[in-house]
Amino acid sequence: MAEAPLIAHVLHRFDIGGLENGVVNLINRIPPDRYRHAIIAMTDCSEEFAKRLTNSAVELHAIHKKDGKDPAAFLRLWQLYRKLKPSIVHSRNLSAVEAAVVAALAGVPARVHGEHGRDIHDIDGLNKKYLLLRRLCQPFIHRYICVSKDLEQWLLSTVQIPAHKVGQVYNGVDRERFKPVVGNARDILPPAMRSASCVIGTVGRLQEVKDQLTLVRAFVQLRLNLADSGFYPVLVIVGDGPLRPAVEALIVELGLGDAVWLAGARDDVPQLMQAMDLFVLPSKAEGISNTILESMACGLPVVATAVGGNVELVLPDKTGSLVEANNPKAMADTLVNYVRDAQLLRAHGEAGRQRIEQEFSMEAMVSRYLAVYDALCP
Repeated sequence: MAEAPLIAHVLHRFDIGGLENGVVNLINRIPPDRYRHAIIAMTDCSEEFAKRLTNSAVELHAIHKKDGKDPAAFLRLWQLYRKLKPSIVHSRNLSAVEAAVVAALAGVPARVHGEHGRDIHDIDGLNKKYLLLRRLCQPFIHRYICVSKDLEQWLLSTVQIPAHKVGQVYNGVDRERFKPVVGNARDILPPAMRSASCVIGTVGRLQEVKDQLTLVRAFVQLRLNLADSGFYPVLVIVGDGPLRPAVEALIVELGLGDAVWLAGARDDVPQLMQAMDLFVLPSKAEGISNTILESMACGLPVVATAVGGNVELVLPDKTGSLVEANNPKAMADTLVNYVRDAQLLRAHGEAGRQRIEQEFSMEAMVSRYLAVYDALCP
């Protein structure tokens, strides 16, 4: 019996992150008799994060590309392609787009490129140098997959990719791992927070584009709005990254140490979400947020900034609310409505879970990716 075709998934780094978690979810759910997989990180692979892969046959490779121009890294990538002989290369985002060109030069027959969100230094996708790079790589790519309609439209109108090459597939969410719980789930929180009137939470890498600083500023304004009301909200921030020192300093400066928990990077995100009452995503830019999908699956209402794919996931006045990015006052004014109204929390949370069940299943996501792979590798 012939071996299943090999897909080489190429990304900047294989470590904790939404894009990377989406790759893991996809690989874990594609039947091993349909496709084999290798993961190629242009920089490094995290052995700890790799434990999330359920298929022990998945090969991991790190190119160790240096910052800036590093022609030797592309030579190593070419040599790796020649050794692995993948049937499909699936690169993701700007930092790996050139991998498709190298794949063509190495004789890989099918090349797919995924757009999961624009570069942190070009959140509007208008940088002329980056646009030129994408256009130069376009002839070497057979199909593009965007995780949001916003990114799809940007590829078509701004990057000017031919329409017949572009498709859109929403991320799916594991509805069994992320689901509402009945009863008290707050034992996972620090003891002082378990009796809070409302647990507000966010999950994401602590970096500038995720903008947890705006959320902290909104939270202190929220506390002022609730002064003498009897409501006592707390804030849980899950994740780690380069912005952590600035977030810690702001928490101290605003005197919020007793009401904010920096939980760090965690493997028990579903349990932490189940302990929350309200989820907030304060990002300056997004593709499609896995954490929004996961929090909705847990039955949480979502307050998110009106950027990127967030507007495709959050239905205002039904599953949550959308607010202007980088606007702590607007965010605080929205949060206070939920903190004061348990019925609103419950109604929007239930509607969010229902939407996940109807539109964002993991099975639908996998089926759509397989359709792309099968068309390129009959």
